[in-house]
Amino acid sequence: MDTTPDISAAVRRLYDTFPFPPDPLSDEPPPGYNWRWSWPDAYNFCTGQKPQKLDIRILDAGCGTGSSTDYLIHLNPEASVTAIDLSSGALKVAQERCRRSGAREADFRHLSIYDAAELEGEFDLINCVGVLHHLPDPIRGIQSLAAKLAEGGLMHVFVYAELGRWEIQLMQRAIALLQGKQKGDYPDGVKVGRDIFASLPENNRLVKYEKQRWAGENQRDECFADMYVHPQEIDYNIETLFELIDASGLEFIGFSNPGYWQLERLLGKAPELIERARGLTERELYRLIELLDTEITHYEFFLGKKPVNKIDWSDDKALLAAIPELSVCMHGWPSQQVFDCNYQLVNLSSAEFEFLQGCSPPDRAGTGAPPLQGGGKTVGEILVDVEVGLDEVRSILSKQLILLTPS
Repeated sequence: MDTTPDISAAVRRLYDTFPFPPDPLSDEPPPGYNWRWSWPDAYNFCTGQKPQKLDIRILDAGCGTGSSTDYLIHLNPEASVTAIDLSSGALKVAQERCRRSGAREADFRHLSIYDAAELEGEFDLINCVGVLHHLPDPIRGIQSLAAKLAEGGLMHVFVYAELGRWEIQLMQRAIALLQGKQKGDYPDGVKVGRDIFASLPENNRLVKYEKQRWAGENQRDECFADMYVHPQEIDYNIETLFELIDASGLEFIGFSNPGYWQLERLLGKAPELIERARGLTERELYRLIELLDTEITHYEFFLGKKPVNKIDWSDDKALLAAIPELSVCMHGWPSQQVFDCNYQLVNLSSAEFEFLQGCSPPDRAGTGAPPLQGGGKTVGEILVDVEVGLDEVRSILSKQLILLTPS
């Protein structure tokens, strides 16, 4: 028996009751800079180069109350943005959010991810954050989206990881047992969950985990309901995650937090173990890392539809001929202390600072940034007057402080 319609209806009721995420509405553009939602920066991360076009089509698949849509619109001023969601209540908030923030009009559709085929044309960037794990059939969902991705396009995905959500799963089951026939009454589920936490001993593992990780955001009922009384959730591990990815027919480009997936972070004091791990496949290495660090609560990654043309800039001649442009996801510029795309502090040497000064300013139509003049200098032309090596240039690129355009 296909229970998909019943589950989808239950999910819709949850988000009509508790629209999510409950980020406050603002009369200003969204704060900060999420580079994963910026086409130039995401494309640069995935391919090593600035995209050739900025007037692309973007799909926000499962937009909820529009926090992601708001960013996608503001960070991609030349793109057209379509946003879909199963909840009409959440969509109303999304539309009001974008209106309030001054975002240009998006195409909002009351539509399930399963029905993405009803949308016209294909999309260069598809954003699907926090959605697939709430579908009764995630494989069908990701395949539906993959069919709408243009050749050379990118998909940004966020799904839950089981190891870091173990305590959450236990609380979900406890609430369901106590609700009994009232399961599906989401306000009641929130009340039951809060009463459980209030009654358990302070040294209880579930209480400690909640206070340590989630208590701040879970003060809001919308967050508490999304976490503990959701009617549908599938949590992944590396093995099941790649079953989902393989089923999509898309290319796995990489996790968008690559620093987490470095074994040296965990076993750096044991070089002999690092050496042993060299015989592992990429997926086995990822599995080893998550087994050793069970705090991971989600996976965030990029997929691509071939051909996705990549440059690794290992060729010195090609790098010298490339034109560097400052990334708008760098904060604090101009200064020798800047924050990179992940808000990590970077202390630039005097020579690195001088190199960045020689790079072209961001060329983003509609952002107020100055346009490029004459195409900008090449890396080689800048290095004539700056004492920086190519390895330092590659390090600057890895921090996403610059975008490169091949000559």
